[in-house]
Amino acid sequence: MVWPGASILTRSRKSLVRGNSQTAPAVPEGTNDTQAAFYNGTKRRFPTRETGSCFLVNGITVNKTFQTVESAAAGSAFLIEDIYPLIDGGRFAVKRIAGERVEVWADIYRDGDAVINAALVWRGEQDREWRSEPMIHHGNDRWSGAFTPLEPGQYVYAIEAWTDEYATWSHAVARKQRTGADVSLDAIEGAGLLTKAHSARQDAAAVIVRQCEDYLQTGDVTPLLAAELGEAMAESQSRPDLTRSPLFPLTIDRDKARFSAWYQMMPRSQSEVPGRHGTLRDCIARVPDIAAMGFDVLYFTPVHPIGHTRRKGRNNAPVASAGDPGSPYAIGSAAGGHDALHPELGTIEDFRALVATCLEYGLELALDFAVQCSPDHPWLTQHPEWFKWRPDRSVRTADGPYSDIVIPDFGSVDRAGLWNAFRDAMLFWIDHGVTIFAIDNHDTAPLAFWEWLISDIRRRHSDVILFSKTFARPKPMKGLAKLGFAQSFSYFPWRTGKWELEHYLGELTRYPERDFYRANLFVNTADLLPYHLQSGEAWAFKSRVALAATLSGNYGIFGGFELLEHAAIPGHEEYLDSEKYQIKQRDWDAPGNIKPHIAALNRIRNENAALQQTSHLRFLGIEDGETIAFAKEAADPANTVVVVIALSRHAREFWLPLGDVTVDAGGQRHHVTALENLLTGEQSRIEWGGIRLRIDPDRDPALLFRCLA
Repeated sequence: MVWPGASILTRSRKSLVRGNSQTAPAVPEGTNDTQAAFYNGTKRRFPTRETGSCFLVNGITVNKTFQTVESAAAGSAFLIEDIYPLIDGGRFAVKRIAGERVEVWADIYRDGDAVINAALVWRGEQDREWRSEPMIHHGNDRWSGAFTPLEPGQYVYAIEAWTDEYATWSHAVARKQRTGADVSLDAIEGAGLLTKAHSARQDAAAVIVRQCEDYLQTGDVTPLLAAELGEAMAESQSRPDLTRSPLFPLTIDRDKARFSAWYQMMPRSQSEVPGRHGTLRDCIARVPDIAAMGFDVLYFTPVHPIGHTRRKGRNNAPVASAGDPGSPYAIGSAAGGHDALHPELGTIEDFRALVATCLEYGLELALDFAVQCSPDHPWLTQHPEWFKWRPDRSVRTADGPYSDIVIPDFGSVDRAGLWNAFRDAMLFWIDHGVTIFAIDNHDTAPLAFWEWLISDIRRRHSDVILFSKTFARPKPMKGLAKLGFAQSFSYFPWRTGKWELEHYLGELTRYPERDFYRANLFVNTADLLPYHLQSGEAWAFKSRVALAATLSGNYGIFGGFELLEHAAIPGHEEYLDSEKYQIKQRDWDAPGNIKPHIAALNRIRNENAALQQTSHLRFLGIEDGETIAFAKEAADPANTVVVVIALSRHAREFWLPLGDVTVDAGGQRHHVTALENLLTGEQSRIEWGGIRLRIDPDRDPALLFRCLA
């Protein structure tokens, strides 16, 4: 133990050695009164119980196998455990949306039969003032409470528990009264508790004074047992054994993190003139069409200058031909680096005009942010220490198909300068109106970098959304989400069978994944053309986009999907003549496009809150191995949607069971009595707990219904 002038015992392997401390340790924030007295100097000496080696934490000798009577007596009276939600014991933040209730559950108990109370306390990470919400006891020592942060940002929350001395006293007196025992001494003790009340609101203080005076005038214990007095004392009595759990982190995002529809494009391919490099003004001209399909995020591949050294040719040829534009992911040239625009795209004024046009049409602009460089990036000459160099003094480039890029050395002697440079580049684009970033190739930088970058950016701009657009092993993908990415890429492009989809979405919507991993179900990307789309069949494109748009609150497509583009490099899930290495022009209204289908899906998503989230998803037991059915529900506003999607081309009839699906009507749960087709408005009654349906994928592989009670 450590207090002014007192002796402390520290243990070596063979003997106890006496030492002295002349300075009292600081009292940790949140320490209760008993513990504070112990920190500030305890005069009473207790014998030491030695059972093993020890170490000092904040002046108290602690270890699972070595404890003194002082440290044990000064410990908490309560156990607060089995807390929900909690990610890896509180190491990582739980994620919620601004305005969404954060519901917390925990087991809270102490020894004996004393009455206890508990509360949730929470505040912004940088705030000083705590806010508090009461917790409710549900039996078997299980408690719950909730609070609602209204603004995006980083928060912390904790659970407090204490003994309600007045309630403990009143319950004991009531028991004695029922047995006919004398309670006169108990009444005196109860009145004594009233005299210790403090910090009461004016109305509560008035109740306490009045009831105390009634008792003193009559000697009758009844005024001390009044219900209103119990309420007044609950907030006014001291809490000498107040115990607070550790602080747990909480990330609050804006609604776009939970609900968004992304349209990815290659800006240089937006020109209507064959062979001409597209510009930002060409992109502006396309915004109305993209908005008409119902998308609310316009997502650009990198827009920076492209290097010339080791530039790739068409279809990732190792040597570029004259006029080949190169890969936009080979960032940097003499024209600039991560904070510059490719000269052929236009000027920064054009970029601002694009952002303004997007906002006018209800879209936000998202940028790919890749922490890599071309060999021509200005940083290689300005900061050679940020890169790895070979014995022949050439810079070390990536291997194989990525030989046109250089990976910075994030562990260099000037790693602080490198990390800050990438952070400053992101801040540059934030200052020019970008609020969403898709982070590519996470494996080029350490996890510590991503955790630092996310924390730094969110501390400055809590409304910025970072999308982890990487495909890796499952655990690294989940780990990146834990570090703070608001959205994450998924295995959806490779989950095609009914069982695969049910199993994978079941994984993403269970605890704890649902509390930190928000999957963005892209159906294709600039460098991914899944095998199941390579046939070019319209029903397959419609089926996949319907699955993505209804299973998840977040989904996306790469431009050209709506035109059923499906030419692939044989044996690979890559586009033939990929836009990553050349410029394309298209007729965006070409016959056979599925733009009306996509627009209808996005309209239905916007009109039904159940489809604007991912967590509340339940698969239905339909007896058809090539048809998937599920229900999604939103609580506020009350909305339940049932979706049925064909996974193969043939038409079929089936029975859709709905017997255990209920909807909220006026605060009460009711069985579904009818389904409203969200495309046609037609209503069908439910009989015998379900309904027989027919689906023809060539016509439409998706049936979407609103449940009616």
